[in-house]
Amino acid sequence: MAPYDDTVIVAIRNILTRLCKRSGLSQERLTTTEIDVTPLLELPVIRRHAELHGIPPVDAVLPVIRELATKLPPTFRVIADAELSLGLLNNPEPGGIDPRALYSQDLGTRREYLSAHWRRLHEIADADPIPPAPTVRSLRAAPERRAFTALAALMVTGAVHTGDRSGHATTLRNTGSTVGTLTVIGDAVIDHVYQVERIPDARGFTRGRFSENPGGKGLNCVVAAARLGIDVRFVSTVGDDAAGHRILDYLRSENIDTSLVRVVPKAATPITALIVNRTGVTGTIACTDDRIRLTDNELGSSVVRSALTDSDAVLLTLEPPLPVIDQALTTLHSLPERPLVLVTAAEVDAPQVLYRYLSSIDYLIGSTRELDYLVPEVPARSGPHIAELLQMLGARAVCVVEDFECTVRSDQIALDIPRFQAAAFTDIPGSRSAFTGALIYRLLSKRGDRTEPEQPADEHDFTWATAAMVATQSFSGDIPGTMPKVGDIDRIVRLTAERH
Repeated sequence: MAPYDDTVIVAIRNILTRLCKRSGLSQERLTTTEIDVTPLLELPVIRRHAELHGIPPVDAVLPVIRELATKLPPTFRVIADAELSLGLLNNPEPGGIDPRALYSQDLGTRREYLSAHWRRLHEIADADPIPPAPTVRSLRAAPERRAFTALAALMVTGAVHTGDRSGHATTLRNTGSTVGTLTVIGDAVIDHVYQVERIPDARGFTRGRFSENPGGKGLNCVVAAARLGIDVRFVSTVGDDAAGHRILDYLRSENIDTSLVRVVPKAATPITALIVNRTGVTGTIACTDDRIRLTDNELGSSVVRSALTDSDAVLLTLEPPLPVIDQALTTLHSLPERPLVLVTAAEVDAPQVLYRYLSSIDYLIGSTRELDYLVPEVPARSGPHIAELLQMLGARAVCVVEDFECTVRSDQIALDIPRFQAAAFTDIPGSRSAFTGALIYRLLSKRGDRTEPEQPADEHDFTWATAAMVATQSFSGDIPGTMPKVGDIDRIVRLTAERH
């Protein structure tokens, strides 16, 4: 089977997501809806069914979707059946289920019934094991998106979307509830890592070890978040070369949505060289290619805008070109119900362009040096100093993260979290990505519906995120490979508490 086209899968998924609203999918809805269903009607699976039965393509949609939905793994099948009101349990009616409520004319009612009768519906679907029941709010995020992605993949390729390219119909990992959905906008590169005793001067010599792995601040952050159970999609670019396809395969192996990663034809994926000394201090050489950069046109597309709109959180690294950053922040600033917005600092050409968005950024994160790039006329004297400067410019919360320490300044909190005793190095590449992923996890874990008052991070959340940096000390050249899981971070926090 030919490799699947993630872009087509996303387009079909978005159509299905919109069709589930109101009374769900029906013949009448397909012929009267304002939704452009043309991509759905042009699918080979729809056209073949129409030709075989001598019917118009629009009449083939509902029977094809019903048939394919029965081939989904249990959780996906249960969600798709109820959300689209497919009626798979109408004939015969199983005991303990009220089809009138399950297939109500109102989507909200269907969601409530699905959440309340989650276990029984999974028993009917022969699910083993049965994942924990989601709340109505959490159902609307990752579980629904995964179910419609799986159904769309079946329609496009004949296989359930798994993150690999083999075409085998297997179940996605983590098909139960997640803590929320995160969209990350940033770079993906191949890291050339040189581990040395000391970084040599211009005429110096030293011995070391070399390794080559996927990396980039954006990629490191998506892996950090995904390993903590966050449903992650990545907006980035790679070249159409072996390195680019290696990055895509790696992301998919980590269960990360790559449908918004653009592959640039006839271009080489960028390389970044990192020279890491024995204490973890790192020198960096970035070898960029302007062809492998996101553009503001892509950020303005309906697919990316939809991803930003329906995310629980958005993380923007300042790696992409300034017009891309500007476009992303403009979009987020204009949303009536915006997600959590986090930005990781880096050097930008005209930082003053960002100042008008600072009040829309919930958390601004970086080292003293990275944050100092945003205030070029005033040299940073310390972490607290640069945090206070950015606060005066409008930043809501600033996290200065370096050397396994964390300084936080906001209107609600002023924290200085020292190094954990388990920190054996000065620094480690990727430690700030681990912090960022862990902070997002804690924020999403405590956040309710967007209409509810925001619950800002507290001292426990920042302490937990600081502990995540310590967990990256197993570094041996593979930066995203050191990103910890929840249990790894909990263990560091617990052991530190026991020693006190």
